[in-house]
Amino acid sequence: MKDALRLELPVLPLRNTVILPHTTTGVDVGRPKSKRAVEEALNADRYLFLVAQKDPEVDDPAPEDLYGVGTLAVVKQAMRLPDGTLQVMVEARHRARLQGYVAAPYLRAVGEVLSEPPLQDASLARVLVGEVQEAFERYLQNHKTLRLDRYQQEAVKSTLDPAVLADLVAHHATWPLEEKQSLLETPEVEERLKKVLALLLRDLERFDLDRKIAARVKEQMDQNQREYYLREQMKAIQRELGGGEDFLTEIEELRERIEKKGLPEGVKEKALKELKRLERMQPGSPEATVSRTYLDWLLEVPWTEADPEVLDIAVTRRVLDEDHYGLKEVKERILEYLAVRQLTQGKEVRGHAPILCFVGPPGVGKTSLGRSIARSMNRRFHRISLGGVRDEAEIRGHRRTYIGALPGKIIQGMRQVGVVNPVFLLDEIDKLSSDWRGDPASALLEVLDPEQNHTFTDHYLDVPYDLAKVFFITTANTLATIPRPLLDRMEVIEIPGYTLLEKRAIARHFRWPFQVREAGLEGRLEITDRAIERIVQEYTREAGVRNLDRELSKVARKAAKDYLESPWEGVRVVDAQDLEAYLGVPKYRPDRAEKAPQVGTAQGLAWTPYGGALLTIEALAVPGTGKINLTGNLGEVMKESAHAALTYLRAHREEWGLPEGFHKDLDLHIHVPEGATPKDGPSAGITIATALASALTGRPVRMDIAMTGEITLRGRVLPIGGVKEKLLAAHQAGILRVVLPKENGPELKEVPEEILKDLEISFVEEVGEVLRLLLLPAAPPPVGPADRPQPGAGA
Repeated sequence: MKDALRLELPVLPLRNTVILPHTTTGVDVGRPKSKRAVEEALNADRYLFLVAQKDPEVDDPAPEDLYGVGTLAVVKQAMRLPDGTLQVMVEARHRARLQGYVAAPYLRAVGEVLSEPPLQDASLARVLVGEVQEAFERYLQNHKTLRLDRYQQEAVKSTLDPAVLADLVAHHATWPLEEKQSLLETPEVEERLKKVLALLLRDLERFDLDRKIAARVKEQMDQNQREYYLREQMKAIQRELGGGEDFLTEIEELRERIEKKGLPEGVKEKALKELKRLERMQPGSPEATVSRTYLDWLLEVPWTEADPEVLDIAVTRRVLDEDHYGLKEVKERILEYLAVRQLTQGKEVRGHAPILCFVGPPGVGKTSLGRSIARSMNRRFHRISLGGVRDEAEIRGHRRTYIGALPGKIIQGMRQVGVVNPVFLLDEIDKLSSDWRGDPASALLEVLDPEQNHTFTDHYLDVPYDLAKVFFITTANTLATIPRPLLDRMEVIEIPGYTLLEKRAIARHFRWPFQVREAGLEGRLEITDRAIERIVQEYTREAGVRNLDRELSKVARKAAKDYLESPWEGVRVVDAQDLEAYLGVPKYRPDRAEKAPQVGTAQGLAWTPYGGALLTIEALAVPGTGKINLTGNLGEVMKESAHAALTYLRAHREEWGLPEGFHKDLDLHIHVPEGATPKDGPSAGITIATALASALTGRPVRMDIAMTGEITLRGRVLPIGGVKEKLLAAHQAGILRVVLPKENGPELKEVPEEILKDLEISFVEEVGEVLRLLLLPAAPPPVGPADRPQPGAGA
């Protein structure tokens, strides 16, 4: 047999195992073809080929399902078990390469026996033998399941033959079939020893890593068990002290909520630390209540929850048009702002997203614009009123050391909306106050600064909170009272008052249908445009439409009562002459300007937080000692304008024909009617100068012209603010000509076209132009009795 190189023998396919030479092992044979192969070998010379299957799941393997290299083995013993299985003991002797299969009722192949090649380097082989034996000894010590008897261990230790040692170690090691097959297919002894050593060292490194991981896991488990044991002890102590099961259940619920909430790492750490403090407290103690409330706030404030945002300016335009009439410039500004947000969506643009600030009179739709923006973006809306807030803690919250401490309005609002990306409307930001308790406007700097608000810290929570995803909108009636640093962080969008035509359209298309529905009179009540105009002019006086809405509501409610008392058929129409029956006597006379020229009286225009208004200024010169009396609840700036106007007239006395020495011989009284209303500002300068010049010269002033402009001592007319509102007031009062400073000319682009087409605008640069335009020639003296013609007298 030893001299044979090519053999034709039965083939025994093996599942999940590779049998290497120089080993003796048992094999259970149960498949019919395999049993037939063993029986043929027993009937012949007991030799067969042992070949591993590539896929152990194949029950009837074909030649292509077997590896090409196997082992030549001799059957030492075969025993049939009661279930028909053959238990075969085989002695593997040589490697063999199968060269082809022959036809047979079982697997039979021709194979070439591979002899062991001579050693290339005997000294290297000896070194490798020692290293493999040492590594295998450590492998046995660290392996969790592999156990060899003393005979097997001694066989490995005492083997000096490199080829035998390599096969013995591979036979005992728990390596995958593919790795053992690779060793079987490696005939060179040194190369085989190197592979065996590499596999042993790999497993030793893995054993070491597993041991370290196991030690770490054990340590963690010991810590967890210790905490569990201590927690159970604490529960038992609390039960003895009367803590009750409810408190313990509450602690566990809080722990579970903290784990599930998805808090930022620093916040979670602080929450767990606070929970440990709470566990050590008595349930009924005040400190426990404080800790419990604090944990509730941490868990109820949103940290990651967000609504899916919709950024589509087409949708926003549609929503704004549905909810608001007019405001074309305002809507364009909003759409421009949101277009940038849409194009930069998903990009890091922190520090480049200003806060919107809507500035305008009451009732023009600032708050409702915020609601519409939120609706168009699919965001939740929350309004915070800042009017009268004078305590910094209202914004930043109180520290937990105070009794009854709570977070500030910002964190309270975040808890209420429940998402990290709402629309926040900070209403009446110009009404903030400050006192010894702090300056809330300064606290708002961190809230509204895109560079800082991603780490906003509320004094109560005492952890950074990200406000960067909140869309902040602020509203104000005037910019004058907003602190400059706060205003610098906001994008101002001015919302002017409505014209008569706009108010009529808003009432007709928006507010009247709503009030009729609210009153339950749909299809039964209508109102004419003349009635709406009369309500605007005689029952309301405002820049917005809030009072107009109230008056329309009164009409609808009165009609509802009448309908229940005496139902009518068809549709009742409310006309202008019917309004006194619904709303009573008109509250205001139409603000119509006087048209007849007056001496010592001039028609000015003023800006108020509620829109523009006519400002009549009266001046009277009486004998006296040169005193100046200013009345009408005037502010310091307006008083200074009066003195500047008087000084200008003294400097140009001869040019305008003023009495010589009038500043010493006459007392001048300047009065602005409606003294209960405070008035201030420099824009009445030219109006005061005109009234004074008229009073001193006796020349009447044209009252069909209104004017506005600041005066200087040199007689220059400087630009003023509120041009649009002032022109709206003039138009509503029936004045068709207005005098404006020349530098205000570009601002006419903001005035509605239907207003400009009815007005004649005169631009001036000097006070002299104003006086020449406004002052009429003096009236002739009245005819006395002596000057009348006598009867019968003639030339």
